[in-house]
Amino acid sequence: MLGHADRIATTHAGSLPRPEELLSLVMAREAGADVDETELREQVRTAVEQVARRQAAAGVDLLNDGEFDKAAYFTYATERLTGFVEGVSIAEATAWMGVAIRDFPDYAERLMTVMAPASGIRVRACEGPVSYVGHDPLQAEIATLRAAATAAGTSSAFLSSASPGLIAQGAPNRYYATEEDYLTALAEAMRTEYEAIHAAGFVLQVDCPDLAMSAPAFDSVGDFRRHVRMRVEALNYALSGIPAEAVRMHVCWGGGELPRTTDIELHHIIDLLLAAKPAGLMVMAANARHAHEWQVFEEARLPEGKYLIPGVIDIGSNVVEHPQVVAQRLVRYADVVGRDNIVAGTDCGFGPVAGMSAVVPTVVWAKLEAMRDGARIATDRLWGSGD
Repeated sequence: MLGHADRIATTHAGSLPRPEELLSLVMAREAGADVDETELREQVRTAVEQVARRQAAAGVDLLNDGEFDKAAYFTYATERLTGFVEGVSIAEATAWMGVAIRDFPDYAERLMTVMAPASGIRVRACEGPVSYVGHDPLQAEIATLRAAATAAGTSSAFLSSASPGLIAQGAPNRYYATEEDYLTALAEAMRTEYEAIHAAGFVLQVDCPDLAMSAPAFDSVGDFRRHVRMRVEALNYALSGIPAEAVRMHVCWGGGELPRTTDIELHHIIDLLLAAKPAGLMVMAANARHAHEWQVFEEARLPEGKYLIPGVIDIGSNVVEHPQVVAQRLVRYADVVGRDNIVAGTDCGFGPVAGMSAVVPTVVWAKLEAMRDGARIATDRLWGSGD
């Protein structure tokens, strides 16, 4: 599911700006209000078709549903699983962030304003046995994306799903005896969702930001590596029935605009990330804290059958990248891992939590168009007219 054999293909990390009317309905449902489900489903269907068409027009080769039906990229999963109850604050679920910004109290004040929409997100804890019961919403999600992709004139689409480790990070364990037991239970349950997405013919994207962004909460690199290793093992267990080439994983250090001085450096964890089953690895490569990390792959060889999706678009800034900058970033990676082993992507999603985005909608689309144009320039440089 790499893309095209004769050019740099493009994709993105998942979430896109939600239409205001749909956003209001999604947040009302999240707040527990009485929402007309028929109206909501129709709004989702219409909005997903529109965003699929717009992605195609912007030059996105592998598109998705914008995650329009999800209030948050990590909490939706606990609505599809048994054993979870409400009563966890968003602050507890994102405790790592407090460590990441503690040296910047003035920024912390600003962040509280930015995160205000997240205060309505319902976060849950595990207090019972976990099993998957989300078949109906999952099948609705699949049907909506299939219809939208067809309307956009493509069969190339991906669908995002939370990894076992991501769910565990956002939903504290109050039931299982050990963290490993909890991760195993989540892996067994979420396997149902992963296999259904694969069976539907979509590329499965497993969201794994926990493999990088939670590092500030750990005392040492060694401690965090043990944390990552356990989660990679759980992910591989969950994906045991799916071919590696049908899956890609999104790893990031947290979305939005952050100081990032506590971000763990990629070279500390790259061996563990490459040990994960998914053939595709999506990493941050555009923001100022991670733009240099293409150099990591000069020493960390990409295993046979794997490919990279470097973020060439910064989702924390409203500056629209020049296509030449996008091309330079892609060529750097291609020079290290090979032109056939990269796909252009974004650092993260543009709205992983409904109502929260550092980038305004019109700029989001300008950025995706810049990615398309930059990928074309990179293609010309890497293939040329004679290859």
